[in-house]
Amino acid sequence: MEYVPDIFKAFFVGGILCVIGQILIDTTRLTPGKILVMYVVAGVVLGGIGVYGPLADWAGAGASIPLTGFGYAITEGVKEAVAQKGALGILTGPLTSGAAGITAAVLCGLIASFISRPHEK
Repeated sequence: MEYVPDIFKAFFVGGILCVIGQILIDTTRLTPGKILVMYVVAGVVLGGIGVYGPLADWAGAGASIPLTGFGYAITEGVKEAVAQKGALGILTGPLTSGAAGITAAVLCGLIASFISRPHEK
């Protein structure tokens, strides 16, 4: 039962991120794709200025699983790679840190393509 507060923190932060996205969809003319890109960029910016790290530590999966968490992971990958490899880390860091998310997206897309049937609109 000691993990219950962690679950509530994760659902609270993840829920807030979802509510913000839904409000943007309902009240603006932004497409869902643009909102998704904004979330990733927000994660990169907030990670770059040091704000997202403490939030991710506190909220756990509620902050690390959404797209803002992907942007934060990319930022952390760049920081680590630049520290190890210098300027080359700017190019290699995002790919290394984002590889799991990218691979999961590609595999899920592949599985969906096997399950679904294409049709014309």
